[in-house]
Amino acid sequence: MLIVRVSKAAMVAAIAFFTSLVAFGNITDYATNFAFVQHVFLMDTIFPDATIKYRAITNPALHNAAYIMIIAAETLTAVLCWIGAFMLLRRLRRDAVGFNRGKGFAIAGLTLGFLVWQVGFMSVGGEWFGMWMSKQWNGVPDAFRFFITILAVLIFLVQRDEELAREGLTFET
Repeated sequence: MLIVRVSKAAMVAAIAFFTSLVAFGNITDYATNFAFVQHVFLMDTIFPDATIKYRAITNPALHNAAYIMIIAAETLTAVLCWIGAFMLLRRLRRDAVGFNRGKGFAIAGLTLGFLVWQVGFMSVGGEWFGMWMSKQWNGVPDAFRFFITILAVLIFLVQRDEELAREGLTFET
């Protein structure tokens, strides 16, 4: 059905919009979100008696490098998802093979977004640096919400699309 294809393109565009806003915010308000990265790396707000503090990174240059890599990955996620959404929209009325082949950029963008928030924030920040222990700088719940949303869109997107019925080129079900 055409509505399913439109829905897939719209959902990819929604993730592109979200990640664009995140990247834009991190670029235009660098200091605010840099403080988050810095405190996570410093591990200065985790439980006082935590025995994992040896993992802390105290070098400000590494904090900046990591934050720039995060911003780059978020930006690339947005760009790939925008390209993917437009590719899907351009292929809405193509045959099933043509539409399914147009999913590559969207799949790449959604996968990268999943990796940014699941690996970067949930695994590295949350587990390695003990971010979950911080009352002030715990981004685990937000990261979880972000990557689960991205994962849901990715799962929906990769479902194979069937041929459109000749008379079924409307939004009717």
